[in-house]
Amino acid sequence: MTTPPQKDAKPIWMHPVAATGYSLAGGRFLMRQRAAQIQLVMGVVTALLFLVVGVGPVQWGVMAALFLAGLATEALNTAIELLVDRVSPEISEFAKHAKDLGSFAVGCVLLVFVGHALWALGSALA
Repeated sequence: MTTPPQKDAKPIWMHPVAATGYSLAGGRFLMRQRAAQIQLVMGVVTALLFLVVGVGPVQWGVMAALFLAGLATEALNTAIELLVDRVSPEISEFAKHAKDLGSFAVGCVLLVFVGHALWALGSALA
């Protein structure tokens, strides 16, 4: 069974435009969160150290990918926290576990980011 076409449906090329707007709005919201601001500072400091030490392009690419993965994980963690606070405003074990798991995910990505940065810097200095 098919659904009838909508008369006011937007052209298909508008979907990426709208999705980009939603992504930018999410990024603006995320950048108001302290944890994301700290990750941004970590990324800038790491990039400056990479520049000073002369890290190779592959390590730059991995660092950039890990930086973006960290921000993406932080965005998902923030979304989890917002939803849990909305659904379960009272103190509960469910809310604690959901938030702790999101925090653990962020911590794992940051650990890999820092480990890679230290390895790349050490390799460049050797």
